[in-house]
Amino acid sequence: MLLSALVCGAVVFPGLFFSFKAGLRRFFPKWTDADVVSVSERLMSAVHGSLATAAGSIIVMSCKDVMNDNHWLVNTFVMFGVPYMTFDICAMYLSHFHIEKSRGQSRGHSLQTVRAFLHKDWLLVLHHATLLSVFLPITLFFRRGLGDFFIGCFFTTECSSPFVSIGQILIQLRLDDSRLHRLNGLAVLFTFFTCRILIFPFMYWTYGQQFGIPLYKVPFHLPLHCNLGNVVIMAPQIYWFILLVKKAKRLYLRRKKGTTKDEKEK
Repeated sequence: MLLSALVCGAVVFPGLFFSFKAGLRRFFPKWTDADVVSVSERLMSAVHGSLATAAGSIIVMSCKDVMNDNHWLVNTFVMFGVPYMTFDICAMYLSHFHIEKSRGQSRGHSLQTVRAFLHKDWLLVLHHATLLSVFLPITLFFRRGLGDFFIGCFFTTECSSPFVSIGQILIQLRLDDSRLHRLNGLAVLFTFFTCRILIFPFMYWTYGQQFGIPLYKVPFHLPLHCNLGNVVIMAPQIYWFILLVKKAKRLYLRRKKGTTKDEKEK
C-alpha cells in the first residue's frame, strides 16, 4: 500500500502541475511563462493543502485514544506526500527562474540561479527538506505505531495553504485591491493562527484530558524530545504568522490612506 501511495503521488502532483500549465496557457494566452508556472505551482500547493487537511481531519476525528489508536491514512498519506514535497521544490525553482528571466536577470539555468533561488526561498526549501528528512522517517519507522492522532493534527496545519495560494493568485490577477482578496486575507490569518499555532496547545490539552492532567502540567509529563520537537516546529509558524500580520497591516494602512485621499479629493 505504501509503495502504491508513493507511485500515486509521483503521478498526481507532476500531472496536476503540467495540466494546470497547459490549461492556463490555453485560457490566458497573454500570460508570460512566469505567470503560468507561478500560478500552476500555487494551484498544485492548494490541492495538496486541501488533501492534507481532509486526511488530518479524518484521522483526528477517528482516533479517540490519542496515543494508541491507529489509522491507515497516516502512513499512506505521508508516502503520498513525498513526491509533492520533492516536486514542489522543483516547481518553486522553475517559478523563480521564469520570474528572473522575465526581469532580464537570468538567461538560463545555472548554479548562480539555483543559489539565488535557495537564498530567496530558503525557509520554504528548509521546511520541505525537514519534512522529508525528519518528519518522514519519524512517522514511518520510529513512532512504533503510536500517536496517529498527533500526526493527523500536523496534517491539518496545511489548512491555511490553499488560502495563501489563492491570495498569491489573486495578486497575480491584479485583484489585490478587491473585496475577495481582503476576505481571503482574513481567512489566511484565521486558519494559520488556528491550525498552525493553536493546534499545539490543543494537542497538549487533548492529551491532558485523556490522562486527567491539567494543561499546564502536560509538558512535564512528556519526554523532553517531544517538547523540543514541538518548539522547533512551532517557532517558524509564529515567525510566518508575524510576517502575515505585518503584511495585512501594511495593506490595511495603504487602503485606508487611499480611501482618505479619495474622500479629500471629493
